[in-house]
Amino acid sequence: MAVAATFPSGSLLPTTPGTHLAPFTLRFPFRLRPRCTALVATAATLREVCTGRVPDHVLQRAEEVGYVVPTEVQEQSLPLLLSGQDCILHAQTGSGKTLAYLLSVFSAIDFSRSSVQALVVVPTRELGMQVTKVARLLAAKACTVMALLDGGMLKRQKSWVKAEPPAIIVATVASLCQMVERRAFSLQSMRVLVIDEVDFIFGSSKQVSSLRKILTSYSAASSRQTIFASASIPQHNRFLHDCVQHKWTKSDVVHVHVHPVQPMPSHLCHKYVICTKKERLHVLLSLLERDAPKSGIIFVAEQSERSKKAGNPPSTTVVAEFLRNEYKGSLDVLLLEEDMNFNARAASFSEVKGRGFLLVSTDIASRGFDLPQTSHIYSFDLPKTATDYLHRAGRTGREPFSRLECGVTTLITEDEHFVLQRFQNELKFHCEELPLESMFTFS
Repeated sequence: MAVAATFPSGSLLPTTPGTHLAPFTLRFPFRLRPRCTALVATAATLREVCTGRVPDHVLQRAEEVGYVVPTEVQEQSLPLLLSGQDCILHAQTGSGKTLAYLLSVFSAIDFSRSSVQALVVVPTRELGMQVTKVARLLAAKACTVMALLDGGMLKRQKSWVKAEPPAIIVATVASLCQMVERRAFSLQSMRVLVIDEVDFIFGSSKQVSSLRKILTSYSAASSRQTIFASASIPQHNRFLHDCVQHKWTKSDVVHVHVHPVQPMPSHLCHKYVICTKKERLHVLLSLLERDAPKSGIIFVAEQSERSKKAGNPPSTTVVAEFLRNEYKGSLDVLLLEEDMNFNARAASFSEVKGRGFLLVSTDIASRGFDLPQTSHIYSFDLPKTATDYLHRAGRTGREPFSRLECGVTTLITEDEHFVLQRFQNELKFHCEELPLESMFTFS
């Protein structure tokens, strides 16, 4: 029977070595496995949590890049993950879910074996590049990590994977299914399957049928550890039930839900400006001059099919070109669009690393896009759903700005005000109005 563990949102990490019992609530009656009864004890450092289960060289690499004290989701989930338990990791953006599931991957694979033993499935190429980078950093060349993220490279990668099967594959849904259907490799020896941003993939009509094949046709849940991760899992009780009913996971899957009451990080400062669509570009420019962000992401709606047929340029291009002409600050204006080819998107992604930027993008940058220097988020167009708002907002407030006030500002028309209010009620955050006249009165 599936188990849901709900942890207190206010729990603090211990500051001195020692253990404490982490309380959890069981939603369904079940029989606790003997191996799990001792796993509720937690430790003060990441090494103490993982010692004896994760290879020492992996832990050393993690410490070298600053992963020393576990975050809440790591503290609560790692004892379960490292025991081989199927888990649904449900926690705020930037909470450390990626490191948690990668440590579980490294605890499960046999470094001396030449076969595909772990698979991380992602919804976008950008998220795949980031996960691959972290996995390779932790692996430190002890095993091969392959990224299958673009159809144009699959022919070359097919020969590589046959000659020397990688231990870990990070793949988009489409690229993975192409390779498996071409019999480039089998998933029968897979020990760990991770589905990152699971709600996004299940919500995509293009990806959901392929994801179901990955979960049930290409391998069996009984022979692997299955990990789902996301900051937002709508109707998570129903999803937990479906995991068992459809045999996506084993029957004792655990739902680790950190901050269940407050899905939005509390340190973010939310604001909005009511203006007409004709005023938006100049209001955005005024906000940038007013806020002086360290770096920022400007989210713009995807171009409609009607607009494409009319021959209009995408809104992202319009916004980026306007800023390149009118913005007088020191930040570079960059553009990221879904229709850009893989190399162009990869170049845009690599350009923003380690420097100040204003990245103009569709919601492709809202899922798992980890740019720690992002201090401000601007929604040029209102997100379609509260979940989209949550993921956009989650691109800021990450290290090194997580302890500072980070801004999330939304431009809306008068008619859209009630939608933003609905988002506030659903996500339990407060949004302050910036009067339009104040946009043009500062010195």
